[in-house]
Amino acid sequence: MPTKQITDYFNFLSAEDVRLKDSRIGIETILYEYLDCGRSPEEIAQIYQTISLEQVYATILYYLQNKESVSSYMKNWIEHGHKMREQQRLNPPPVSEKLRQIRIERQTKHQA
Repeated sequence: MPTKQITDYFNFLSAEDVRLKDSRIGIETILYEYLDCGRSPEEIAQIYQTISLEQVYATILYYLQNKESVSSYMKNWIEHGHKMREQQRLNPPPVSEKLRQIRIERQTKHQA
């Protein structure tokens, strides 16, 4: 059986979308838990039960072998998340606005 290459663990859907094979989980999810939250690989595998501990370690190794490009990938992912949250805040979906109005009405009734 041929030795598995590190890239064999991933689906490179685009420069902004790298996912674990046979999963919908992106490497950013694993790396966020590992780098930003300080979780161990074992903890990450317990949180995301659809992936294996081997996949978690492969993601960390991929990061360590490609720090510059993966750090840029993570920075873009974080910036994209901030932009999307800001857009949502500025242009909330109609259902969010309706729920906000209901909350205000209830608070007004309770204060009266």
